[in-house]
Amino acid sequence: MTAPVETVINPEDSEKNGAQTNVKEPSSLLSSPSLTSLNEKPPPTWPWKLTAVLLVTLIRFGGSWSAGITGAMKTTLKKELHINNTQYALLEASEDFIVSVLIIFSGLLTDRLGGAGALFYGNIIYSIGSILVAAAAQVRSFRFMIGGRVILAIGDIATQVAQYQVFSSWFAPNNGFGSTLGLELTVQKLGALAGTGSANVIAVNTGNFAWVYWIAVFINFFTNIISAVFLWFNKTTSHKFGHSIDPATGEKLVKKAKKLEVRKVLELPWMYWVIMAYSLFTTSTAVVFKGNATELAEQRFDIDSVTAGWYSALLQYAGFFLVPIIGVTIDLLGQRTTLMSICGFGTFISMALVNWAPGIPGTAAAFGIYAIVSTFSPTAIIDSIRTLLWKQTTFGTAYSLKILMNNSINIIVRIIAGVIQDADDNSYDHVVILYMALAVASMVVSCVMILLTCTSVDFRTLQWGRKQRLARKDLLLERKRLFFEENAPRNRLVSKSAFCLLMVLLLGGWASYIWGAATGHITN
Repeated sequence: MTAPVETVINPEDSEKNGAQTNVKEPSSLLSSPSLTSLNEKPPPTWPWKLTAVLLVTLIRFGGSWSAGITGAMKTTLKKELHINNTQYALLEASEDFIVSVLIIFSGLLTDRLGGAGALFYGNIIYSIGSILVAAAAQVRSFRFMIGGRVILAIGDIATQVAQYQVFSSWFAPNNGFGSTLGLELTVQKLGALAGTGSANVIAVNTGNFAWVYWIAVFINFFTNIISAVFLWFNKTTSHKFGHSIDPATGEKLVKKAKKLEVRKVLELPWMYWVIMAYSLFTTSTAVVFKGNATELAEQRFDIDSVTAGWYSALLQYAGFFLVPIIGVTIDLLGQRTTLMSICGFGTFISMALVNWAPGIPGTAAAFGIYAIVSTFSPTAIIDSIRTLLWKQTTFGTAYSLKILMNNSINIIVRIIAGVIQDADDNSYDHVVILYMALAVASMVVSCVMILLTCTSVDFRTLQWGRKQRLARKDLLLERKRLFFEENAPRNRLVSKSAFCLLMVLLLGGWASYIWGAATGHITN
């Protein structure tokens, strides 16, 4: 089907250059990369793009270092702050709670204002929060640490969404987006590996576990400098270059939307919500398992906290070298559903070993399997969300909903796990059943995605590589037209229904946190 052609006048080019150039586009929804204004600035070149990737990647290093600390310090925190497992779960859930409250607004504002400013100001707030957390550790105050974690989370809200929104404005699906994700996630894993592995070493050698958090503060100061450099860099490129173009659809990849559109929250594709269901169970399994991995290693392997910290670090980050390979593979060959399914089935096998083979060999095998399969999922999930969105300007909002969902379920799962462990005399014998239930759900959703790949044209695009996406651009444009025209009422109904379920989950997370605050004994 060929859409009608209309002539559009670009008023910005008219004011800027004193002349008007007619630009032909198929419609307001579809565009062609070959029909552009003669006066338009050229798209950014690859050296500039790679510099942007490098800067954003370095910015997240400090946050990743801090993120790896708390889980590794679980035993030490419980001892030094005189708290139980439920209180520790509440400490971790505090961050999830504040993120779930503010993340939607962060996503909408990031889409509207752009990611560079959000990264800069978000990192400043994050650094303030890290100082407060370090001070709380210094004075051994549980309440103070919760307050610091809340401030830290507010900064993290901005940077989590902004980093990927920046990538989406520079790179299209199958045209560099997956590769940049792979590189950024690799550096994240290295930062978290350094934080997790060194945390107990620093605490033991200094004799004061607060030094673990003060070193994280110094690392965050470094990221503040990098974020300031990126803010300047982004302004420079905005003056020098125009927009990047998606070669498959002709869409201009903009750094910020023209206006704030709250309604787009309710107009996301149904395929996006399937990926959300997969992330709901896979990510929650990862968070609760990794968060308790150090203490689980101490108990199962009968080792000290320093050695257990390195075991935990290897569990979470040993497969870091695979992440950039996965990113490049997604760009060239697609196969996103395949990668997510491997992770879903692998997570099930790993949790089954933790549950039914509690000895040293079974736990070691579970750690090894999970260290590999868990590297497949994050890049594939984020890239799938970007690939399935018909408008690049909705990516920040879509990704913020994913974070909201993950943090809401994390609150519920963490507090349930803490209560179960306290009731089981600090043992993991019954907590691992919870891990198993989440892993089974993840595997079931993986099976559903495989089925949809065989039956749905829209979902099958996740398997396309670069050549397939370019060769089938006409099909993509037609599916996009159908989404916004004939199928629009049905798509809105599906998205509104899914969003309502998400709000129920959010309320459940809030209720769990309030219950934990009321009964979790925040006493010191």
